[in-house]
Amino acid sequence: MDQVKIGKFIAACRRGVGLTQMQLAEALNITDRAVSKWETGRAMPDSSIMLELCGILKISVNDLLCGEKVSMENYNNEAENTLVEMVKQKEEGDRRLLQAEILIGIFAVLPIIASVILVFALSLAEWIQLTVVLCSLIPLLVSLPFLIRIEQVAGYYECSACGHRYVPSYKSIFMARHIGRKRKLTCQRCKKKCWHNKVIKKDEK
Repeated sequence: MDQVKIGKFIAACRRGVGLTQMQLAEALNITDRAVSKWETGRAMPDSSIMLELCGILKISVNDLLCGEKVSMENYNNEAENTLVEMVKQKEEGDRRLLQAEILIGIFAVLPIIASVILVFALSLAEWIQLTVVLCSLIPLLVSLPFLIRIEQVAGYYECSACGHRYVPSYKSIFMARHIGRKRKLTCQRCKKKCWHNKVIKKDEK
C-alpha cells in the first residue's frame, strides 16, 4: 500500500466533506497530530477506527486502502489486490517481529553470561556472587512476557498431525513445552497434542 497516496486521498476526502483536521480528529476522539501523520503518509489509521473514518469521509474501506475511489467494474480486482498486499505486509511484519525476538533474547541473556564469568573470575563473597547472578536475571524476567507475546502473535503455529495453522492463546504458549520455536500444543482443529512448528504464512499445505 502506498501510504503517501492514501494520505493525500484522506486529505482530499476530508476537505470534500468540509472538515478541518481538528474537526475530523474530534469526531474520531483522536489528536489532530494523528490526522496530520495520515495525510502526510507517515502513518496509517488504526484498524479500530477505520470503519468510522470511512463513514465520516463517505468512502469504503477498499477506497481508503487503495488511496482512490474504486469503480464497481474494478472493485473485485482492487479488493483482491488490497488483501494480497495486506497479507504480504503482515508476513513481513511478522518476520521483523521474530528477528526482534532473537535480538531481545540475546540482549536479555548476555547479562547472565557476564555475571557467571564475573563470579568465576573474581574472588567475591558468596552474598555478592548471589546478588550479581540474581540481578543479571532481571532483564530476562522483564523481557520474557514480551518474548512470549511475540511468539504468540507473529506468524502461526502448524499442527504436525493435520497441518492446521492458527494463532494459539497466550496461556497455551506460556505453558507449552518448547524446543526453540517448536512447541507442544493441542491443535484447535484435530485436538491432538503434538509438536507444532512456527510458520509465517497462513496458507495451509
